[in-house]
Amino acid sequence: MTRVLDGIRIVEQGTFITGPCSAMMLADLGADVIKVEAKGNGDPYRSFKKGFYSAHFQAYNRNKRAIGLDLKDKTDRDVFYALVAQSDVYIQNFRPGAAARIGADYETLSGINPKLIYCSISGFGPDGPYAQRPVYDSVAQAVSGFLSVAIDPEQPRFIGPALADAITGIYAALGISAALLERARTGKGKRIDISMLEAMTHFAVEPFMGYFALGEEPSGVDRPRLAQAYIMRCRDGKLFAFHLSSIEKFWDALVEAVETPSLKTDPRFATRLARIDNYDALNAALNAIFATCERSEWAERFSRFDVPFAPINSISDAVSDPQALHMGMFVPVEGRIEGAHRSVRPAHTFDGVRADTVVAAPVVDQHGEAIRAALARAPDAWPQRQAETLPSAQLA
Repeated sequence: MTRVLDGIRIVEQGTFITGPCSAMMLADLGADVIKVEAKGNGDPYRSFKKGFYSAHFQAYNRNKRAIGLDLKDKTDRDVFYALVAQSDVYIQNFRPGAAARIGADYETLSGINPKLIYCSISGFGPDGPYAQRPVYDSVAQAVSGFLSVAIDPEQPRFIGPALADAITGIYAALGISAALLERARTGKGKRIDISMLEAMTHFAVEPFMGYFALGEEPSGVDRPRLAQAYIMRCRDGKLFAFHLSSIEKFWDALVEAVETPSLKTDPRFATRLARIDNYDALNAALNAIFATCERSEWAERFSRFDVPFAPINSISDAVSDPQALHMGMFVPVEGRIEGAHRSVRPAHTFDGVRADTVVAAPVVDQHGEAIRAALARAPDAWPQRQAETLPSAQLA
């Protein structure tokens, strides 16, 4: 594991994806992430399919330790506060108001640790007309405007994976990293609020700027048409993609690669603007051409020309893709008790060094005993008397 965040401890009290993804991004960089779960079955994402160790849970909880706590129990609450007292970051993705009900709100935790960076992730923000609505990935994609520019309006359907969840988690990790940098200068903690609505709206900044600058209402078919991006179905039924952008040489190379010079002389396709206006006609013409050969033949042929292209890999295709293998994208899972033997490595390379393994996501309360023992040995462990002085309303 790359350890650029070595020495940073994070308490994550997250469920499903946004909070766990944020903490995992930082764990991948070497932070010590302790996942605090409800006693018993833990994070509901553990049982997304069956058992308490779903592949979905494994995806966002590697490189972490886990402890089960009941914050309504005073002994467990003291353990939780001891963790917070000795940590740098706290992450939660509760609905607004829920953290206060268990004594994990910003005011309480920053009182325990003034240097704490407190990150609250929500669906619609801490207040406002939608604040208390339940939110999942598809809802955030829809309300932010992102979905309207990501789907074909004639055949609307949700696309996977859970983009809004993961993107919000990444934005949260970015904000936490910035706050850690600021704290190194000032010594002060920080409260971070980020919502799925804010993350996805920011992520869709380009179509918003088209609307603000040009008064245009973007749709899901605009981007591929303007970017001159195409998906072709080959003779074997497999899909092949290429992207011409605005650079004329890519169009010239495409015409050569498909060995159809008549495309070059067709007035409908003579210029980039003409090809944008006649996108559907060019798409149909190219699909007829690509239907004459299998995808492997087109990939071999395009490799000899300067055109941005790729087969549309299935997940199983991607696992054996030569470039992915060269980059060492799939690494062993260490310390596994059950679950997958391999995972996707973190995306970063630091000084030429990449992660060559990841640590398995924890099973329920896997590290609970060890964490409690370490806290008991710590000279500055959270004193019980301080917990008793907190306002009772905060602990209700």
